[in-house]
Amino acid sequence: MGTFIVEGGTPLSGEITPQGAKNEALQVICATLLSRQKITITNIPDIADVNNLISLIASMGVTVVRESQSTATFEASKIDFEYLQTSGFREKSSSLRGSIMIVGPLLARFGKAFIAKPGGDKIGRRRVDTHFTGFQKLGAKFEFDTNDPFFTVKADCLTGTYMHLDEASVTGTANIIMAAVLAKGETTIYNAACEPYIQQLCKMLVSMGAKIQGIGSNLLNIEGVTSLNGCTHRILPDMIEIGSFIGLAAMTASEITIKNTSYDSLGIIPDSFRRLGIKLERINDDIYIPRQDHYEIETFIDGSIMNIADAIWPGLTPDLLSIFLVIATQAKGAVLIHQKMFESRLFFVDKLIDMGAQIILCDPHRATVIGLDRAFRLKGTVMTSPDIRAGVALLIAALSADGKSVIHNIEQIDRGYQQIDKRLNALGANIRRV
Repeated sequence: MGTFIVEGGTPLSGEITPQGAKNEALQVICATLLSRQKITITNIPDIADVNNLISLIASMGVTVVRESQSTATFEASKIDFEYLQTSGFREKSSSLRGSIMIVGPLLARFGKAFIAKPGGDKIGRRRVDTHFTGFQKLGAKFEFDTNDPFFTVKADCLTGTYMHLDEASVTGTANIIMAAVLAKGETTIYNAACEPYIQQLCKMLVSMGAKIQGIGSNLLNIEGVTSLNGCTHRILPDMIEIGSFIGLAAMTASEITIKNTSYDSLGIIPDSFRRLGIKLERINDDIYIPRQDHYEIETFIDGSIMNIADAIWPGLTPDLLSIFLVIATQAKGAVLIHQKMFESRLFFVDKLIDMGAQIILCDPHRATVIGLDRAFRLKGTVMTSPDIRAGVALLIAALSADGKSVIHNIEQIDRGYQQIDKRLNALGANIRRV
């Protein structure tokens, strides 16, 4: 188990460029299974979850050539379905949440798919019913033995249909889209997720020859085609990493410029930080955050306490609520953080309380933060990263704290953030990897 040793309390400065978007990378890499032809993807983040997915599909028979750290070509001319029945495949696929998205492409192109029950973050119940209900509506047969966590989906022919998703699941929407693009006839998906990751996936599929209408909305119309071509696709900057860097700058009273952010794809993220009193300025496609010794949380018009909650896009992504919570601890004022989607994601606050933060955990979904306005600095402590986003929130807290902090289980952070220690050390941080 890896560890970060962090000496906190030092302001940072300089420029940093966000990595490619993790969640988009997982989707578009799975989409390479839809075509026999060569597909080139650029701006791939060099992180554990993405590298593990690339390793998985290479083991399945896809020819993968890493042209550089951030560029790779994929050629899925054939798939080794015998491998999909092995214990090695089960082990690899079950350890990675994003592996569930190989099912849609395999089902669409080959009429069958297998996957172990996926793992990932321990942040509460994350059901996959939406995926398989969508496949069944397209005509697939779903097999699952409760005593054997292994899913089988088969279809002689997928046929387009109308479906209203029971939840706007991002990975569920992506999986169903990838199945529908090769289905016979027209598919209508209502209550579809419309995050930038989904928009990017749809744009990539259109460049491969798919016919998709309604991109960017929650109502998609897909006319199935018989085959898809190769393409070249560039992944967006990671908006979660961009938000993490904004929070880092505010929490540590640092002056930071975030380069090449694809600002227009960030939705309400910048304004949500402004609600906490954080100043940031758009300069072309960069975000400049000046040093702030104090930042004050807004109240609602009637003077009631600010409430920041996650929501499906174009609402605020749940992946940033851990960041909002930690930076609120040093703001002036109070805020209620409401994590609606995952019931275990706020349990890391006990580590922040140990560091001196004033937080009331109301229930598994809500925490009230009383900002200290830097009157009392957080103090270093020993802690363990429970998941990707909480891990980075704890790292931000450690960088702002007085003294030394030790963060264990940093493999969770590495799953989503590319060489985060080296990149932050280049800004003046003091992070040592053990």
